Amino acid sequence: MKLALNPQKAWQPLPAADWNEESVRHLLRRVGWSAQPREVARAIQDGLAPTLERLFPAAPPAMPTPPSVAALEEDTPEFARKVRTLAPAERREFLQMARERSRSALLDLTIHWLQQAGRPDFAAGEKWTLFLGNVYVVAAQKVQNTALLWRHQEVLRARSAGPAPALTKAVLRSPAMIDYLDLQQNRNGAPNENFARELMELFTLGIGHYTENDVKEAARALTGYAQSLGEFHFAPRQHDSRPKTIFGRTGNYDGDDVIDLIYNQPAAGTHLPALMTRFYLTDEALPDGCLEALGEWWRGTGYDLRRLTHRYFASRLFFAPQFRAACIKSPVQFYLGLLQDFSLAVPPLPRRIEPAFRQMGQMLYNPPNVRGWVGGRDWISSTTLDARRALTRALFQPFDESRLNADEQKAVETARAAGPAAFTVGDDALKPYAVLSPGEAAGRLLHALLPLSAGEAYRRAVAAALAGDDPPARALARVRNAVVTVLETPEYQLC
Repeated sequence: MKLALNPQKAWQPLPAADWNEESVRHLLRRVGWSAQPREVARAIQDGLAPTLERLFPAAPPAMPTPPSVAALEEDTPEFARKVRTLAPAERREFLQMARERSRSALLDLTIHWLQQAGRPDFAAGEKWTLFLGNVYVVAAQKVQNTALLWRHQEVLRARSAGPAPALTKAVLRSPAMIDYLDLQQNRNGAPNENFARELMELFTLGIGHYTENDVKEAARALTGYAQSLGEFHFAPRQHDSRPKTIFGRTGNYDGDDVIDLIYNQPAAGTHLPALMTRFYLTDEALPDGCLEALGEWWRGTGYDLRRLTHRYFASRLFFAPQFRAACIKSPVQFYLGLLQDFSLAVPPLPRRIEPAFRQMGQMLYNPPNVRGWVGGRDWISSTTLDARRALTRALFQPFDESRLNADEQKAVETARAAGPAAFTVGDDALKPYAVLSPGEAAGRLLHALLPLSAGEAYRRAVAAALAGDDPPARALARVRNAVVTVLETPEYQLC
């Protein structure tokens, strides 16, 4: 039964009496990847507001720079100097080697991010960074410099709890964004409208809240913003210093002025919350007036992103029954949720992880276009479901280290030296279920793995799969097969 919500009630905090295990599991699965029992117990004890304070702190934790990315950054000036001295044939070979090096660093960055995001204390912040990266999109396919992609992500992470206008101004100066949306080619007398258009359409306002003339005039204001050797610089000679008229106001505007003018528009208050709703909550439209009410409040905070997360994820609307188990997991959520559900570590093996994400349809740092990943039902097709099944089954197979190359074996040894690191589901994780009655084992499994209580027919089918009087080894096999089957069902694809 749906909860009737109006703009006055929608964004009020969830009543304390409704803060229970079911609500906690909903919150943890939506702002993170899974609902591990110890994290559920911790949140119930702490309460909703302290939990959100912990999940979305005032100072977001940093992510250490992967060594291969740091080496790229360090070598960038020398690379630029050397490439100018080479003959054409040597230059082509040198550039090919540089692309391979950047691609290798991208794989390292992918693994490092998954490892950081997979830790419960970092999950909400890194998912929020992933969300912002799906708003302020850049892609490896065009940027082709992993150091710039890394720095762009750092811009988003470092400013993810501050004012949205400051974040947008920082994105304007991101060398990766300058390359991706052709700001380098936006010059006095020959403006390139790519950044100005996406700034309004995708980053801040949405279609219908600006005119073509606003885009053209903003592009003139954004001339002169460039990057060199991975560093932002402003080129005064390339900047159009004549007056521009944007949103009906005339002045000698630059890029920061354009962003200030944008955040004076009412649509700036509703655009990001609407994107949050699609990413975190539902593809369906919210009740009339709800986004407008939140947008008006958010404008009053100076567009404070941290206060927005706290209000949104504490609201009656966010916890409404109709939004429980109604979101299709992205490949990232599916993978990291699987690992958290079975207390597994991200293996330092890009050669295994990259193909799985490509087949599931979400290559990190390489969204399909400037709109990012659409998500929702677009995550699901016969091909992507097959990829999810293959990934699941691989996690329940023994980890065969003999098939790893020397570098991979060394990486695995290093990961294990840092602490216990299980990369696949072993018998120890299944034994507790093998000693229970089929009905009790089915109940515990489904409670742990599914976002809502399973129907009686579903529960009976799992119990039947677990039933039998076989020796212990066969009992474990039955548990393994039943668990894998549950993980492949439509119910597990939801959160």
